[in-house]
Amino acid sequence: MVHYISSAKLTLQDLSRLHEGKLTVQLSEEARDRIARCRDYLDKKLQGTTQSIYGINTGFGSLYNKNISADQLEQLQENLVKSHACGTGPEVPEEIVKLMLFLKIQSLAYGYSGVQTETVDRLATMFNRDVLPVIYEMGSLGASGDLAPLAHLTLPLIGLGEVHHEGKRITGNALQKAMQWPPLRLQAKEGLALLNGTQFMSAYGVWCTLHAHRLLQLANIVGALSLDAFDGRIEPFLPQVHAIRPHAGQMRVAAQVKDILANSELILQAKKHVQDPYSFRCIPQVHGASADTIDYVTNVFLVEVNSVTDNPNVFPDEDTIISAGNFHGQPLALALDFLSIALAELGSISERRTYQLIAGLRDLPNYLVATPGIHSGLMIPQYTAASLVSQNKQLCMPASVDSIVSSNGQEDHVSMGANAATKALRVVNNLYSILAIELLTAAQALTFRRPLKTSPYLEDFVDTFRKTVPFIEEDRVLHDDIKKAEEFLKHWSPSHES
Repeated sequence: MVHYISSAKLTLQDLSRLHEGKLTVQLSEEARDRIARCRDYLDKKLQGTTQSIYGINTGFGSLYNKNISADQLEQLQENLVKSHACGTGPEVPEEIVKLMLFLKIQSLAYGYSGVQTETVDRLATMFNRDVLPVIYEMGSLGASGDLAPLAHLTLPLIGLGEVHHEGKRITGNALQKAMQWPPLRLQAKEGLALLNGTQFMSAYGVWCTLHAHRLLQLANIVGALSLDAFDGRIEPFLPQVHAIRPHAGQMRVAAQVKDILANSELILQAKKHVQDPYSFRCIPQVHGASADTIDYVTNVFLVEVNSVTDNPNVFPDEDTIISAGNFHGQPLALALDFLSIALAELGSISERRTYQLIAGLRDLPNYLVATPGIHSGLMIPQYTAASLVSQNKQLCMPASVDSIVSSNGQEDHVSMGANAATKALRVVNNLYSILAIELLTAAQALTFRRPLKTSPYLEDFVDTFRKTVPFIEEDRVLHDDIKKAEEFLKHWSPSHES
């Protein structure tokens, strides 16, 4: 299936299909016309003016006042790419690199960046053939664009850097020989167009947002299972409660959990207690607040991926070139920090439910094992969940409140959105582990409620899970169970939408 790059608005579903590797990309005729028209305008503009135009015939950053002669404009762009490729730290995951490639293609294709069509075609070919540049996590301040990461993305276009392709790590030069690609000669403005932009932050944000929607669904399903295994009450999920405090996420979560628990024998049985702890009773309020946050963050990133974020911007119709600040990552930095907090809270309340289930309450055995003492049962997975929850709290210190002056004071306020992005990814992965531990615990607790059953939906969910992780009769290496539970949550297809 081909996704045609155009000015049509990208949706979350489009991004999901691209992320899942279900689509190849190709420039539409509209995009080709826009790119070629902008490049043609820029070439003619440079031939007919002696005016200084930032980054096109001047230096960069605080060197904006250095004019560059016409015969050095190509060398200027190549030097820019080489000098800015100074990333460090761990490598960016390949699935995020692929999103970066797509988002860079999309932004350039709007026709306000002044690049050659050949350059965008080469990026599209790299995307389609899984040629994924080696990029490093550290180096971007989230303003002036994600300069260092995007420089590493660009290096293979000029035969430099490294890529992952077909299971091998090879040099940009070796790649060009293997593919029989002629080296691209970057024209005026092209290096700057490739390096300016928010595609590092945006790719992380898209990845985290897609997983956030999944994790919210899973948190609601696993939370409902825990509620039933704990012999909890359904009343806090009834619609009249939420009609008088009508936050959209709260109402949606309450309705979903009530739906998931439909026809449960456990939820319908007479209760000995009049109310449940907050971690069960307040699922609609806590999960719902996170749901509203995820919706807000989704909107921020949909705006961003449908935008032009390099500098300067070329407007052929207005015969003008404007140096401005669309590369500044402040909207993304704030959203990524907010997303981390929302996901961390899903983990925090999940760990509390795990703790309640193993505490020997409501006729459940201590640590959910038939013979506690000789067997420790599920004592220590809760420790692991607590460790992950605590780390998420530390990761939720907002990166967006920080700023460090760079480029001799020319870039005197930066977003630190790249750091917000890499932190958010860690929070997402930690949350999968936390929910896996709750699932392991709730499924174990459910067995001690037999012969009563939970809802048909949850019975099917647990039966499917039990094919991956069997009931714990006696102590075993639970690391393996947790990892299997994580993989189950990452790949199981929930049918209830949140």
